[in-house]
Amino acid sequence: MSFTDKVKNEAEELTGKAKQAVGRATDNERLVVEGEAQETAAHAKKAGEHVKDAGKDVRDAFQ
Repeated sequence: MSFTDKVKNEAEELTGKAKQAVGRATDNERLVVEGEAQETAAHAKKAGEHVKDAGKDVRDAFQ
């Protein structure tokens, strides 16, 4: 995973957490749900990148 991808994923995750916090503070359920979805998407992207990196490590080990 490139450094840029890591930063983008972290930024998306933090944005999701911020939306959740603001939504809870203002009793805005839509914003809470939106933040949760954004955070979940960032986690999924991170997991996919980790799998891709692990696959590359395995491939390199056999070359």
